[in-house]
Amino acid sequence: MHENDIGTILVTESIRLHQRLGPGLLESVYEVLLARQLERHGLVVQRQLPIPIEYEGERFEIGFRADLVIDSKVIVELKSIEKLANVHKKQLLTYLKLTGIKLGYLLNFGEELMKDGIVRIINGRL
Repeated sequence: MHENDIGTILVTESIRLHQRLGPGLLESVYEVLLARQLERHGLVVQRQLPIPIEYEGERFEIGFRADLVIDSKVIVELKSIEKLANVHKKQLLTYLKLTGIKLGYLLNFGEELMKDGIVRIINGRL
C-alpha cells in the first residue's frame, strides 16, 4: 500500500476516534485504540518502536521511540495537548530524516475538532 493510501486511512480513523471519544484522554489511550483500528484495515502497526541512531560512527540502540509506525512507511506522533507548537513538527521531521521514512503525521487529540489537530509532514518526495 502506498504512503498516501495509509495516510487516508489514518486520518479517517483518527477523526472517527476523536468524534467518538472527544478530546482530553491520555495519548496512550488514543494510541492503543488507533493502532487497533488501523490493524482492522490490514495495516501492520508497531507501537512505541525504539529507533536506533548513529552519531559520529557510534550506534545507539534507542535514539527515540516512535509512537506508531505503520507498514514501515508512515510515522505517527500522537499528542493530547491544547495546541501544537513548532517544536512538535520539527521533532517529527527529525524522526523522518533519521529513519529515511518519507511521510509522517502529527495528530493532536487535544483539539476541539480533530481536523485542526492533523499535520502532515513529508521528508523529501513521495
